[in-house]
Amino acid sequence: MFIQEGVNTLDTMQGLKRTHYCGEVEGIGSQVTVGGYVQKIRDLGNLIFIDLRDRTGVVQLAFDDASDREVFKKAASCRSEFVLMAKGAVRERESKNAAIKTGDIEIFVEDLRILAKAQTPPFEITNDTKVNEELRLKYRYLDLRRGVLQKNLMMRSQIAKSARDYFAQNGFIEIETPMMMKSTPEGARDYIVPSRIHHGKFYALPQSPQIYKQLLMIAGFDRYIQLARCFRDEDLRADRQPEFTQIDMEMSFVDVEDVLEIGEGLIKRVFKDVLDTDIPTPLPRMTYKEAMERYGSDKPDTRFGMELIDLSDIVAGCGFGVFSSAIEAGGSVRAIVAKDAAATLTRKEIDKLTEYVRGIGAKGLAFIRWVDEAPSCGFAKFLGEGELDKILERCGAKKGDVVLIVADKNKVTLPVLGALRLKVAKQLDIIPEGYNFLWITEFPFFEYDDESDSWVAMHHPFTMPMDECIQYLDTNPEKVIAKAYDLVLNGTELSSGSIRITDYELQQKMFEALGLTDEEIEAKFGFLVEAYKYGAAPHGGMGIGLDRLSMIMCGADSLRDVTAFPKVQNASELMSAAPGDVDEEQLKDLSIKIVKEND
Repeated sequence: MFIQEGVNTLDTMQGLKRTHYCGEVEGIGSQVTVGGYVQKIRDLGNLIFIDLRDRTGVVQLAFDDASDREVFKKAASCRSEFVLMAKGAVRERESKNAAIKTGDIEIFVEDLRILAKAQTPPFEITNDTKVNEELRLKYRYLDLRRGVLQKNLMMRSQIAKSARDYFAQNGFIEIETPMMMKSTPEGARDYIVPSRIHHGKFYALPQSPQIYKQLLMIAGFDRYIQLARCFRDEDLRADRQPEFTQIDMEMSFVDVEDVLEIGEGLIKRVFKDVLDTDIPTPLPRMTYKEAMERYGSDKPDTRFGMELIDLSDIVAGCGFGVFSSAIEAGGSVRAIVAKDAAATLTRKEIDKLTEYVRGIGAKGLAFIRWVDEAPSCGFAKFLGEGELDKILERCGAKKGDVVLIVADKNKVTLPVLGALRLKVAKQLDIIPEGYNFLWITEFPFFEYDDESDSWVAMHHPFTMPMDECIQYLDTNPEKVIAKAYDLVLNGTELSSGSIRITDYELQQKMFEALGLTDEEIEAKFGFLVEAYKYGAAPHGGMGIGLDRLSMIMCGADSLRDVTAFPKVQNASELMSAAPGDVDEEQLKDLSIKIVKEND
């Protein structure tokens, strides 16, 4: 049992009122009252020290021979995670602790109240806990007592406040949009909510407030902002949760430059307010085409080099069929160079990398590993005289380097090398600290989907194409460039946005280019199309991921570290065991019957 003999009843707070947070106690000789959780107890017989913790830090409570005997006895009964209030005088600490803010002082306790007892927790509440994450998530309310997570969530709160302050000072109006809306195609699967009143019909949780914020522009609100909750039923990863928060904004009478300027101002303000870090603006820009060609990604991490190198012209006529067939099929042969990596990237490690690239779509991985005087190259026998030297020269490869090569269609070669570049850089530990922001602009409007054998919108169907590209909508969709832009930070996509189509006829044309019939347009977007008939000011905007921004600013490795109650990879929440069953009566009210797959 966790209840200690002699302290079977709990104290009350009557007569005590907290005057200080634990981490903010100061002023030797002053009287203070603090409240918090017991972090640690050191019982030395005639001396007892209790480290009391709250969200601001820790302060030491001291009890000795001069203490009231009942107070001393009560202190001796305390255990880890008991909830206490303590009143006493601040005095200088004999054994100082430079690791904590209050390490020079302690509180000599005159009045101690045990407000709640605690069982021994399933894991120790410390920042450097090594306990399994699943166990911590099951007891998330205990995990959240750890200082590192409390610091993260408080920083997230600061980021949100800074953003709200910035937009308020720039004339934006905060407006809430519906959480239950009509299902519209936006790129991911919807979470759907059955209606009890309208049997057989469903609401959808918003993937974003996209349509509503455009309607707010049509309504004449001019500048909208919302910290919007968004929901997407897609596979999870370290930087993706099924529900997330977006710093969402939209502006009227603007073009691309206006939106980017506001976005840069937000970033500059938030980093200064929260981290006291100056972010130089304007932020660098790169077109989608350049990003893919140089880094193999539309969200490149530019903190390190290892850029992609095109070898196609050198190996086009070589006898190595893997290279020549890729080029003949309209693809390319490209490489990255891992400098001074030959000792780390052994043949065994390269075999692992080969399996990795095969797992993400490549047929294989060619390589040149230069350890001895002459480089080791498995395909050298297929090359003509001097071709290996030309490859090495093009790559700038020296002794000690490893050249990794992929040959395929560009839609395979570029992203595979982009992913390999990141994996190798992490393995070599060559990614420096810092904040590298980058705007990616001039996205293709359409991308070809092999599964459906059709062109689909890369962003969403309300994105405005570049004026000079409208002529290609019917004839050459691959030439259409969108007025779309993404904000990237250290290889993470923070924001996606665009200028919107406001011309009714152009919007209809865009829907038709995407293969939508009049019936589909009416069913999915009829109310928006109707709204455009009544006049719409030119507008555009973007949404910045609050969770991802918080994750990077906190130096966290996962969104779970900046989310109070996160989901795990299978989209379940371990603490509450959501999703859960509902009773038959609830299903009956909704006209829903659960059918097993084999039925």
